[in-house]
Amino acid sequence: MKEYNSKDIVVLEGLEAVRLRPGMYIGTTSAKGLHHLLWEIVDNSIDEIANGFGDKIIVTLYKDGTVSVEDNGRGIPVDKHPQLGISGVEVVFTQLHAGGKFNNDNYNFSGGLHGVGASVTNALSEWLDVITNRNGKKYKIQFHSVPNSKGKILGGTVKSPLRCLGPTNDKGTFVHFKPDARIFETINFSGEVIAKRLKEYAFLNKGATIELIDENVINEDGSCLKKIYKFNGGIKDFVSYINEGKNVLFPNPIYFEAQSDILKLECAIQYTDAYVENIFSYVNNISTSEGGTHEAGFRTALTKVLNEAGREAGFLKDKDTNLMGEDYREGITAVLSIKMKNVQFEGQTKTKLGNPEAKNEVDNLVYNHLLAIMEKSDNKKILESIINKGKLAANARLASKKAKELTRAKNSMEVTALIGKLASCSGRDTKKNELYIVEGDSAGGSAKMGRDRSFQAILPLRGKPLNVEKKRLEQVLQNDEFRSIITALGAGIGEDFDVDDLKFDKVIILADADQDGAHIRAILLTFFYRYMKQLIIDGHVYIGVPPLYKISKKNDIRYAYSDEQLRQYADELGKGYDIQRYKGLGEMNPEQLWETTMDPKHRTMIRVTIDDAAEAEKLITTLMGDDIESRKLYISEYANFNKEPDEFDKLKKVK
Repeated sequence: MKEYNSKDIVVLEGLEAVRLRPGMYIGTTSAKGLHHLLWEIVDNSIDEIANGFGDKIIVTLYKDGTVSVEDNGRGIPVDKHPQLGISGVEVVFTQLHAGGKFNNDNYNFSGGLHGVGASVTNALSEWLDVITNRNGKKYKIQFHSVPNSKGKILGGTVKSPLRCLGPTNDKGTFVHFKPDARIFETINFSGEVIAKRLKEYAFLNKGATIELIDENVINEDGSCLKKIYKFNGGIKDFVSYINEGKNVLFPNPIYFEAQSDILKLECAIQYTDAYVENIFSYVNNISTSEGGTHEAGFRTALTKVLNEAGREAGFLKDKDTNLMGEDYREGITAVLSIKMKNVQFEGQTKTKLGNPEAKNEVDNLVYNHLLAIMEKSDNKKILESIINKGKLAANARLASKKAKELTRAKNSMEVTALIGKLASCSGRDTKKNELYIVEGDSAGGSAKMGRDRSFQAILPLRGKPLNVEKKRLEQVLQNDEFRSIITALGAGIGEDFDVDDLKFDKVIILADADQDGAHIRAILLTFFYRYMKQLIIDGHVYIGVPPLYKISKKNDIRYAYSDEQLRQYADELGKGYDIQRYKGLGEMNPEQLWETTMDPKHRTMIRVTIDDAAEAEKLITTLMGDDIESRKLYISEYANFNKEPDEFDKLKKVK
């Protein structure tokens, strides 16, 4: 047996651990992890704003792939740290678990809890420069990642020590860095992704100016793209933005602020004629997409207030029973933003608040302030519209309950009917099994024959499913295709959906690479988002990516998944090749479908995630709702009607 002694225990010093295991600190080294580096720096500037020390942030994307974040806050301290003997700014960018947010002396509220953000960004950057303005003077320090004598890369090493650049009237901090290409799969920042996040920050920080400058996008006049976000209405404007294109029950969102010894709270509420609830909650500017104790308190208070105020106003009669919370949440769009000290999130992703005291505090604050609003005579029509909406929802709930009971009663028949439709897999390990939802019987036949039946199940769709946007649950349950999907997954639907009962770890949408295929993907994603959202949140939904082209020359056969890849293969093969464009999955034989699209060793898939729940809600409403004008505006802004002929047409002429 190999000896195992104390000398075998490796101690990682400084920022070495971050480079060795970056996923532990930023989740992934994909594009999402790349943007995480930026959010860590932006969040520090947001914390300055949230605590009243600044009101402006500028994020700049440069042509060389670098990015900078500038704010007008207090600046990072430059005096010597009493224990470490180095400047405060060097401590912040080189020491894990170091920062000014472990107590409440400097920040009452902050998104940063562990003191690792700035140092992690530094460790995973090729270089990073910091300029900080303190006490009327400008200071600069520079870091870089360099190999040591053994060739190991040391990240975040001081390149140029802190030095004073002279007097200044400027305020705040400027951080400029280049992500390390040796760490990340890509170092290309997405201006669109960044713009969405900055816009959200501007909504959450009323009156703050947040600016994005993107030198990679040039306007017609030759200037680079500049976007400025400032919302004096804060989250009230946020709710109005989310509900653009929807039919609202009252024009202006309900808004109130409240505060206790434990937390500060802002809340904005508006109802639409839709059939789903949309509650977006935040803690210290961090999106809590999985809810938590603060959201539970809000839901409880909302139900109590509407039942009490509705009965007091006579909209609920003595003979009427109180409506349930889910009745009052149908059609609601609400943004709840709280700021509190000593935040405890459940899990490392900071998506669910765990502080038990937040539930009662939010419950009490929302109850008192919302009840006072609803009892005002000016708001009687608003209250009546909400109560009437709730009554309709209650009736629909009872109808849905009957539909679910009918579905459960028919379940054995559905399973029997599904046997001829679903090609199940033989494996019983749900953590390994995959369900392919395939467009059409032709592709379904190829997929059934080409798959590995030990872990891959195939469910062909016969016809285009129903667009569930603006449809109630009982209508969805009447659709044969969706009933088949619900039965195959085995985890229920809507309020009854339980991801722990899921029979497959991966649910893969496999459709043709054409307009019909894109529409089917959109319909299925809308269904999962509306009625099985946890399926997406937990990362179980994927989009299969079949090849667009087959290009061959004698025995050299290659599959191209993009025009760029096709061009590359054509150049490598030279003249005399044959080229085929796949217009549908059914054109591939089972072996080709397995080799290109289903074999885990070679396939390409897109994992569907929700990074920005509010933006996802707005986009689904725009694309899948019934507001034609909003959809036309979106298409005219984002669709490319002047697309060049694709590579297939070009290469056909020269093959």
